[in-house]
Amino acid sequence: MLYRKISNLIENHLASHTDSILLIYGARQVGKTFIIREVGKKLFKNFVEINMIEDANGPELFKNVTTVDDFLLHLSMVAGSELGDHDDTLVFIDEIQEYPELITLLKFLRTKGRYTYIASGSLLGIHLNGVSSIPMGSIMKVQMFPLDFEEFLLANNVGREAIEEQKKLFENELSPTPEEHSFFLDLFRKYLLTGGLPDAVNEYLRSRNIHKIRLIQNETREFYAMDAAKYDKENKLKVERLYNTIPSFMENKKKRLIVRKIEEKKGKTFSDYASELLYVVNSGIALEVDAISNPSYLLAESETKSLLKLYMNDPGILSSIFYGDNIKAILNDEKSINLGAIYETAVACQLRANGYDLFYYDNKSKGEVDFLIDDTKTLAVIPIEVKSGRDFMIHSSLNTFNTNEDYNIKKAYVLSNSGTVLKKGIITYIPIYWTMFIQKQSFSDEELIIP
Repeated sequence: MLYRKISNLIENHLASHTDSILLIYGARQVGKTFIIREVGKKLFKNFVEINMIEDANGPELFKNVTTVDDFLLHLSMVAGSELGDHDDTLVFIDEIQEYPELITLLKFLRTKGRYTYIASGSLLGIHLNGVSSIPMGSIMKVQMFPLDFEEFLLANNVGREAIEEQKKLFENELSPTPEEHSFFLDLFRKYLLTGGLPDAVNEYLRSRNIHKIRLIQNETREFYAMDAAKYDKENKLKVERLYNTIPSFMENKKKRLIVRKIEEKKGKTFSDYASELLYVVNSGIALEVDAISNPSYLLAESETKSLLKLYMNDPGILSSIFYGDNIKAILNDEKSINLGAIYETAVACQLRANGYDLFYYDNKSKGEVDFLIDDTKTLAVIPIEVKSGRDFMIHSSLNTFNTNEDYNIKKAYVLSNSGTVLKKGIITYIPIYWTMFIQKQSFSDEELIIP
């Protein structure tokens, strides 16, 4: 079984007997149902699972349920013999987005206290817009992503001690040994091929067959297109077109979305695709990175430009589009192949999984920096530059950015294939696979006390 970090959060939440109901959401095929099922069966004597898509395609028992009593009655109809009480019974409402009004009902199910509940769904970022009354304070929403690189390492039997040792090197700005670097860089390149979809990772562990892995990745892309059709039948082709053009934008030097290229129509603006952009981002199938020309902490409050980048939600899906069954492009580090788009996608996915909102710097006269993140510890912005080639120490835009006193930059990272950690001014050069350690800073117990 693949270890997922979110399992600890789910287990702690359910074991705490908190009043709020946990709602796990994210794109399809990232492992939501599996991990909830595993934790739920571990903690509760009675585990009852109801899939609302299966109900919608079958008896439709829960379609028009609007009251707690009706829900409990229909629940007893399908799982009466499996129900105990609040402490020994977990009711898992899967694919809750199929009946959005059930999200409102969660508050009242919690208040009734008959059983313990947990829910999950895909496209919740879309469907929540149509919920008449979102039960604020009654639910705890947590987004789930494909496996990040650390989870991929654990899947490959890399010990936690080895990962922690790498983290200590990162924190102390010390280089790994050449042997360690070769080991982790090799696994990082294999992660670029497999990505983090659980089925793809399991196939990699089982067969190492890239063709079989690609079949899973391609099928997942088809699932995403099917979801688009369900979401908006009238404009589904525009959604699919937008999603399918993401790789072509990634091949450009600037990698940002060019609106007129989506349908090859002149005069189109972002407003013409507002609904479609909302879909691909809120469904979790793409990651949005907003452009900022004059950054300051907090980045979300900085003025954004009408320019953005869209990344696939999984580096394996992108590498399957670019290279198909050819593994040499990534594993052999061929000079003729530019892996910049793949590297940036992996970094975007890791930073997003680490809880960061994503931004990048775009200034017509001063250049571009790949990523900007907030650092709550220093109350400053951290710029991040991603380099896939050997010229990783050439970055004029980053240099110009760092010297701008208005930006108050205290720390910057350059991520590359090099295993030598260097510190030059405020820039630290680190191995690309250490992106997993760029996490939101925690505070000591003393720092949490208000004097």
